[in-house]
Amino acid sequence: MVGRIVRWGAVLGLGAIWWWAVLRLALGEDAGVLEGAVAAGGWGLSLLPVHCVPKTRTAGAVGAERWVAAWRAGSARSATTASPHPRSGAGSGPS
Repeated sequence: MVGRIVRWGAVLGLGAIWWWAVLRLALGEDAGVLEGAVAAGGWGLSLLPVHCVPKTRTAGAVGAERWVAAWRAGSARSATTASPHPRSGAGSGPS
């Protein structure tokens, strides 16, 4: 219970600081680098994928052992390869 209160307190406190910086940038004449850095940092944090789930808990995720097996099976048989480079002096199209 204490952990939840601390977490919510940190979220609300950091949110209040971010809004202070944004409002000061928008409305204040003497806003500086500190406010800009706080506002940009908060916006940058919003771009993080915080709703990701670890691969082990996702539905239908392929486990590491299946990736290894597929990788080894692919290297055992010949895969398609790129065409060889033309020899020097050879043109790239019809002449």
